[in-house]
Amino acid sequence: MKKILALSSFISVVLLIFISTAAAGPAMDRIISKKMLIVGMTGTQPPLNATSKTGDIIGLDADIARQIGQNMGVEIEFKTMPFAELLPALTAGKVDIVISSMTITPQRNMQVAFIGPYYISGKGLLTKSKHLEALQGSDGLNQPQFKVAALKNSTSQHFVEKEAPKARFVPTDSYDQAIKLLFEDKIDVLIADSPFCALTAFRYPNKGLTAGQDRLTFEPLGIATTEDALLINWLQNFMISLNGSGELKQLTEKWLKDGSWISQLPE
Repeated sequence: MKKILALSSFISVVLLIFISTAAAGPAMDRIISKKMLIVGMTGTQPPLNATSKTGDIIGLDADIARQIGQNMGVEIEFKTMPFAELLPALTAGKVDIVISSMTITPQRNMQVAFIGPYYISGKGLLTKSKHLEALQGSDGLNQPQFKVAALKNSTSQHFVEKEAPKARFVPTDSYDQAIKLLFEDKIDVLIADSPFCALTAFRYPNKGLTAGQDRLTFEPLGIATTEDALLINWLQNFMISLNGSGELKQLTEKWLKDGSWISQLPE
């Protein structure tokens, strides 16, 4: 009798584990069953992604996410958070994919899968004109007099640490925070995605800002996702179609060449 009870308890435990595992399921099953795709994004990296005056998430990243949701036949939910929290949220299952001006690097690709690149970016430099002469010296950015900001845990941070170890590095949670520090002269230089640097110098013509003309690095941007073969395969094929149809080019030009949307950003 005891053996029967023990066997019954063992079977119950196995069934409970099986049911729990089945309920969780792969990422694609979860997306389809809930009819919802949860997208991780900062919402603070224009022109790739930004939060409008009305609180809407806009930008190239956002448009790609909406295209994905539409073609999957599911709703989109954006979860905004600091850049450094995006991949931890993905690996913890809090978001299904991350589209947030994220560079595909070997280190990141060892943690999560990437689809792309959907855009080739590069690091840019944003500073005030008064610092230009000093920056153009032989040591450039690598001088202890410079306070240099970049997003925490980003490739921009890695760039500063490698190329300007003598400078004083200031990590920030968002571009908004970094720009505020630059306006207040609490930092001297911001290293960020080159489209953002160019856009910010254009948006604030009376702040004495200057954006570097050359890209400092090669940055292929991709969509990060968890290890789900079907979801990865679907996203790969969708991005091939989006690119091949010319629609990805149209979206890219809309956000990076046509500045009519800038009025949607908060002042």
